[in-house]
Amino acid sequence: MNAQATILFDGVCNLCNSSVNFVIDRDRKAYFRFGTLQSEEGMTLLRQAAYPDGYLDSILLIEHGVVYRESEAALRIARHLSGVWPLLYGFRFVPRWIRDGIYAWIARNRYKWFGRRDECRIPTPELKARFL
Repeated sequence: MNAQATILFDGVCNLCNSSVNFVIDRDRKAYFRFGTLQSEEGMTLLRQAAYPDGYLDSILLIEHGVVYRESEAALRIARHLSGVWPLLYGFRFVPRWIRDGIYAWIARNRYKWFGRRDECRIPTPELKARFL
């Protein structure tokens, strides 16, 4: 496996699960591996990065030992996708308080707008090697 970065996401959030599916479909080089924030492995990585247990406020990207969250994580993820998606990385020049404000607004409303599952995502057998 070529994975060089790990994406931790809220495994019961429908928006988060759809976003992971979107990334998987466009991650042709298998750069990313995935884990839910609720999993044992995810919680271990959270603790190592000094995040509190139960942290679900943002997707987290762990890349080269650095933890990115909110809009910075999303933009860095987009940079590694196929197609036109890397162009979104140009939004890093928008002030972070604006980007993160929009991100936080969506994150606060994600369950209301997109719903939630009762359980975390279970990867298909062919994707299992890319999940923690």
